[in-house]
Amino acid sequence: INDRQETPVLITDEGRVLTETMAIASWLEARDTQRRISFEPRTPQADRMHQLMAFVNTGFTAAFSPLWVALEMAADEPALKATLREFGRKAVAERHDRLEAMIADTDFLVGDRLTLADTTLIGVARWAEFHQAIDGAAYPKLAGLRLRIESDPAVRYALAVEDGEQPAGSGACLGHVPLTEVIDRFAAAAKS
Repeated sequence: INDRQETPVLITDEGRVLTETMAIASWLEARDTQRRISFEPRTPQADRMHQLMAFVNTGFTAAFSPLWVALEMAADEPALKATLREFGRKAVAERHDRLEAMIADTDFLVGDRLTLADTTLIGVARWAEFHQAIDGAAYPKLAGLRLRIESDPAVRYALAVEDGEQPAGSGACLGHVPLTEVIDRFAAAAKS
């Protein structure tokens, strides 16, 4: 449903296919009238949330690119893979250092509640373990933040679905649709 074969993808109630993390986050924020996952526009909190989301979506995410390239290489080039992994690990560590310095003494990235900044981070932060890129213990603020984010019921639910489980939720999720059904139903809409 995404011609670039990348995630994430959001399909709106009208059947429009929306791609790219920041576009989806902006769509969600515009509809968050109760400000459960965002802040009032033009406030310092909204500015900080956008700053952190942009950092995570650009430099933090990009630091993992060499590791993904090494993992997905079709050619068997051990020296190149090793170089990519070394470069990637250094880039990931440098970005983790920066993020660790940006994390305030609050429960979440921007204050005392989960926001779009936290959900943008949690999807990418798990890549560090997957790639064995860093020692997570070297980043205690980030480790604590991740524990708080991952203990949120909605995040636990999403992670369980991602792991192929069928968790009982709060009822807000109306059901899980198999990917094949989504592709059959929305692939044509994605190309328009």
